[in-house]
Amino acid sequence: MAGVAKMAAMLWLLAAVFMLGAAVGLAEGSKHGHNFYDFFVKETTYSRLCKNKTLLTVNGQFPGPTITARRGERVIVNVHNQGDKNITIHWHGVDQPRNPWYDGPEFITQCPIQPGTNFTYEILLSEEEGTIWWHAHSGLDRAGVHGAFIVHPKKGTDYPFIKNYKKLHKEIPIILGEWWNSDLNLQLEEYLKTGGEIHNSNAHTINGQPGDLYPCSRKSTFNVGVKRGKTYLLRIINAGLDGDMFFGVAGHLLTVVGTDGRYLKPFTVPTIMISPGQTMDALLEAKRSPSSGRYYMASKTYLSNPRLAYQNGTATAILEYKDMPLAARRATPVLPNLPNNTDDAAATGYTAMLRSLASKEHPVNVPTKVNERMLITLAINTLPCTTGNGTCDGPGGTRLAASLNNASFEDPHVDILDAFYYSIQGVYEPDFPNIPPFLFNFTNTNGSRTYWPTKRSTKVKVLEYGAVVEIVFQDTDILGAENHPMHLHGYAFYVVGTGLGVFNKTTDPATYNLVDPPYQNTVTVPKAGWVAMRFKATNPGVWFMHCHFDRHTVFGMSTSFIVKQGKTPESKMRPRPKNMPKC
Repeated sequence: MAGVAKMAAMLWLLAAVFMLGAAVGLAEGSKHGHNFYDFFVKETTYSRLCKNKTLLTVNGQFPGPTITARRGERVIVNVHNQGDKNITIHWHGVDQPRNPWYDGPEFITQCPIQPGTNFTYEILLSEEEGTIWWHAHSGLDRAGVHGAFIVHPKKGTDYPFIKNYKKLHKEIPIILGEWWNSDLNLQLEEYLKTGGEIHNSNAHTINGQPGDLYPCSRKSTFNVGVKRGKTYLLRIINAGLDGDMFFGVAGHLLTVVGTDGRYLKPFTVPTIMISPGQTMDALLEAKRSPSSGRYYMASKTYLSNPRLAYQNGTATAILEYKDMPLAARRATPVLPNLPNNTDDAAATGYTAMLRSLASKEHPVNVPTKVNERMLITLAINTLPCTTGNGTCDGPGGTRLAASLNNASFEDPHVDILDAFYYSIQGVYEPDFPNIPPFLFNFTNTNGSRTYWPTKRSTKVKVLEYGAVVEIVFQDTDILGAENHPMHLHGYAFYVVGTGLGVFNKTTDPATYNLVDPPYQNTVTVPKAGWVAMRFKATNPGVWFMHCHFDRHTVFGMSTSFIVKQGKTPESKMRPRPKNMPKC
């Protein structure tokens, strides 16, 4: 009996220790189990550019914690809102098969997580492999609430590019972001009042730091240690709110092997161009001569519309050879020769090199029989001023807006997914048009104000399950032509064609690449040009589509797809979780 009592006491003690450890893990906001994470969203004070500022972050980190998993696994993230405003989190690049409930955009698939409450996301990985990311999807909160999401190959498999390179020495997330001295929430409130432009950031950042070329930043510049003869995988993410970026490393070439969680045919370049929302996987071989031990990584804006104001600084990080003599490691780094800010040829030339790997292990399956064809115009527009004095800060005293096919999206007060699931009337309008309401020379309006006005609505496009959809995104020069990074939730899509000018439905399809087009979730539509993409609607639910310039999303350049459920259990949405946040 004494032995039994002793064993019982030991089991009780072990249980107590386990519970204490779990409690400590939860309190610290750390990863507390395989593919389980706790995210504590809270205000944190940071010092940048000689000033202190509070910033909404996850677990007090800027950028936030990195999630890692393997292809096909499940990830659970419990988000605790300890801030003073509503929040949601989106898992950018995750298809979430049959699982739209946990996609994240506020008032699209869920009501926001209110202060003092929590919500647990279930993230279902499927075909994603490579670098994706996560970020807030409420207001402009992703300025501080974002981080990397790395999906490794399944156990027993390896990267397809390993056979061409030595075994990877290290994987390094490189997150390109921005820093504002002002409170972005106040800027958003000001826009809602006056309809004016949202101001540019005060600095670009690399892994949260502006770098040596900005004031009061030298001591905190991000530093990457490397050794000669080793190969490194840079997982590059553009988490910025509003800037296409050029990025390069002085004295080194980058071999690009993936984008948006999918593999590419490798190609080698001195500089990449990456739009907000996109990711790029690039190999860097550390093989410089011993004469110099330090090199700058650098990023700066690619400005597709020269008439816009922009952040014209250069963010830097340092690549340092740790096996070099001390004198070499104290040398002043040199900058990479990045293209000029307005170098359109460098930007479009880079994106033209993206081609899917199209191997036996990573095949391409481009849909060829199209059921739904859509031509969607992208435009900056105006709305009538509704202030008391009748004068706003947009062009000609109007309010700035943006649209898709001249429909400027307005968030509902009940999320669209619930409205669809429960057949709630009056929340959305199921008549988003397949073509623009009027046709004109989209890329040459000669400054005419005829096409400036738009209207607010909550129009969505309804798709039959299994439909093959082709969307041609057409930029317009209404209030200025510019690039637009268009992102579709719930799907990756094949980018089958792109060009400058107005899309010609008779001749341009003959130029499509149906052999190895890139498979992306965020595509850069070139200024005064077009992009054609295809996907098969086999993921039922409600899926947001929007420009990933956040100010354009706020202005209304977005819509949603409602993909109907199929007839089999495998083609229907999973049941609605019982713990969804309430509006």
